[in-house]
Parts: sequence; C-alpha cells; structure tokens
Amino acid sequence: MEPSSPETFTQDFRRFFVRGLAALLPTLITLLLLIKIWSFLWESVGQYLIRGIEDAADAAGSGPAWAYVQSHPNWFHDTGLPPNVQTPPWFIQLVGVLLSLVLIYSIGLFVGNFMGRFYQRLVERAVRRIPLIRAVYPAIKQVTDFLLADHQQFAGSRVVAVEPHARGIWSIGLVTGPGVARLSSVVGKEMISVFVPSSPTAFSGYVLVVPRDSVVELPLSVEQALRLLVSGGVVTPTPEELRRRLEQIKMP
Repeated sequence: MEPSSPETFTQDFRRFFVRGLAALLPTLITLLLLIKIWSFLWESVGQYLIRGIEDAADAAGSGPAWAYVQSHPNWFHDTGLPPNVQTPPWFIQLVGVLLSLVLIYSIGLFVGNFMGRFYQRLVERAVRRIPLIRAVYPAIKQVTDFLLADHQQFAGSRVVAVEPHARGIWSIGLVTGPGVARLSSVVGKEMISVFVPSSPTAFSGYVLVVPRDSVVELPLSVEQALRLLVSGGVVTPTPEELRRRLEQIKMP
C-alpha cells in the first residue's frame, strides 16, 4: 500500500478555513440578525417615538417646568449635567428600541382580545381595497403569519411520511385533521388530511387526503420536522432528540 501524499498548503488552508467558517457562521449570522432587528426597531419605530415625545412635550409646554424644553427642541438629547454634554447616541437608541418593544407588546395585547381582532379585520379590509397594496399584502401576510405565529394550529399535529406521487418516494407531512367524510364513505377507508410543506419555504405547501393506513408516523416533533424541511434535509434530529421524542409519544 502506497503512503498517502502529504497535503499541500492550499488543501490544508482550505480544510481549516472551512472548519473555522463552520464554527463562526452560526454566531455571526445570529449577531447580524439581532443587529438587523435592532436597526429595524430604531429606524422604523423608535426614532419616531422619540421625536413624538419631544414634539408633544414642546407643544404642551407651559410654565417654568417647560421653559427648558421650549428653548431646546432636542431636550431629550441633553443631559444637563454638566452643561453642553449630550446623552450618548446609543442611549437614545436604547430608549427608542425599548419604547418600540413596549408599543409592539401593547399592540399584541390589544389585537389579542375580541375588540382588537375586530378592528384588525377592519384595517385589513381597508388595506386590501388599495389597488397596488392588495396585490402583495395577502402573500406578505401569509409569510409573516407563518414565521411569527406560535403555530398553535399544528400544536397537536403528528409528523408522518406519505407517498404523494409514486410508490417508494416519500414526503414529510403534518396530520392536520380528519379527511372529508364523504370521501371516506365512498372509498371505504378512514381518510386523514396531511399538509405537506414545501422546502425550503415551509410556509407554503399542499394538502393531501390519504387513507390513514397509508402513512407512516415519524418520531419527530413539528419543530424538528420544520427545521428539517427549511434546511433542505441538512438539519436532522440527533439520536438524543429522537429518543426523547419516542419517550414523549409513549407517555399516556
């Protein structure tokens, strides 16, 4: 057996570079995502809340308490201790982002009750009547609803494998409910509805109505199945996750 030739510098550099990149990318992408969220909250909501507070305070100012505010339009940016020293920009952004979080949380509380949902539907109806916006709004809402919702509609779903096209070719799906009663009576078998998400955009897909005995239940949670689909099959559950899932399934 001939001894293997030593790796060249290029091969060695590429191998360790890829390893380092694989180790750093998850952290870097997570930090980049957090920075983007921070920038979005500040640029889209936070800075306007700060300006609104300043304008409201300036408009309502009266008496000695508001003398400084009226003479300094950017009163929020001035510390006053000592004179001519301004609050750091990062602190202004921090306050704006925190106010944005409070505002978004308050909106979530409002639309979570009956009256809030009623007014939300009214706003959506009005938006859908605008000629240009109504062409893209439904698609955007579908994506955001899937990405930001808590997926309660799939909370009790079971992950199954189904053959949608040909024998021996399997797809991963989620059992969403019983099949059409009329179809079950005609076929003579118990039918179930299975939602088969697309990959990698798991927020879209199609529905199959198949016999219950034609699907194979998989020891996966809904979150694990969605991660598998979104990653194109790269992110697979570990043996430990599968073992825990099997234990959960066996529990009464």
